[in-house]
Amino acid sequence: MGQFLLVDSRKLDGFEGLHQAVHGSHVDVMQLGRGRLRGTLSHVGIGEFSLSIGTFNVGMRTQRVSSDDKLIIGMLLEAEDRVAHWSFDMQLNDVLVIPPLLEHDGVFHGASAYAAMRFDLNEVTSLFAGEARLSDPDTWRCRAHFRADLETGAIATRRLVRIMTHLRMNSLGLTPSTADFWQRSIVECMAANVMSSLPPDNGGWLPSARRLIRRVEEYLDEAGPRPVHVSEICAALGVARRTLHRAFHEVFGLGPVSFLRYKRLCAVHSILHQSAPGSTTVAAVAMQQGFYELGRFSQYYLAMFGERPSQTLGLATLPTAGEGVARA
Repeated sequence: MGQFLLVDSRKLDGFEGLHQAVHGSHVDVMQLGRGRLRGTLSHVGIGEFSLSIGTFNVGMRTQRVSSDDKLIIGMLLEAEDRVAHWSFDMQLNDVLVIPPLLEHDGVFHGASAYAAMRFDLNEVTSLFAGEARLSDPDTWRCRAHFRADLETGAIATRRLVRIMTHLRMNSLGLTPSTADFWQRSIVECMAANVMSSLPPDNGGWLPSARRLIRRVEEYLDEAGPRPVHVSEICAALGVARRTLHRAFHEVFGLGPVSFLRYKRLCAVHSILHQSAPGSTTVAAVAMQQGFYELGRFSQYYLAMFGERPSQTLGLATLPTAGEGVARA
């Protein structure tokens, strides 16, 4: 889906900096609150896809012109006062849909923080694969507001901010395939808040679980050592995420997300085991395999292998007992 093209973060000193509140889209801005505007604005760009996260300390009025032909999906991260987009009163973690070629009007009555994805409507089918309603472009052709679940919404928000922070710090270490994984991870954070406001979908045909698992593993073998996101598998195999989840639970007793995490942990272990100390770092290898919370990654790793990743890397060049005797 394109290469990792942009990582940019800067401090705001005046409301004019918010004209680029969403990367690639011009926004008309008017300050409403008193005082000098201060804040931050960060962008991550992957091909035509972008994620923007902004914070500011005073009330603002924002307007997007109708000439923008991209889809924008935004999420409210923080707000000290009322926030309204069109006629929608936003609560924390709510998701807002701004379709292509539609004017947008937003009012922030106080200090706020937001996140916004911008991409082509044609990418919806792939990015939201596995969720029938969300992968349909028609779902995103009308302006909409999705009320987030209080608990899961907060988790999605924290995860999104951590992903942005990690990408901003490690932009040079990404390959195109790794960038695709992170792009899907970003989308999943907002998709989780959208799905929590939709009625459950209990339909879906369940093929032979083992036959489906075999297809998944064949796809993973073809993908090689790069990290693979669940939505990528759903798109490639044309299967709903719930169907995939039921199949994995039937065969392995765990979900596809856990299965893929175990597989990525094994990939990290193999890379560290084969690398000489000083030739790479644990953080770099973890990033390449889709781990951005190093503390949690270390916990997963220790629980799975009984040693810390730094120990695996440190033992990489140590000779075995037999080799040591032979050298002596």
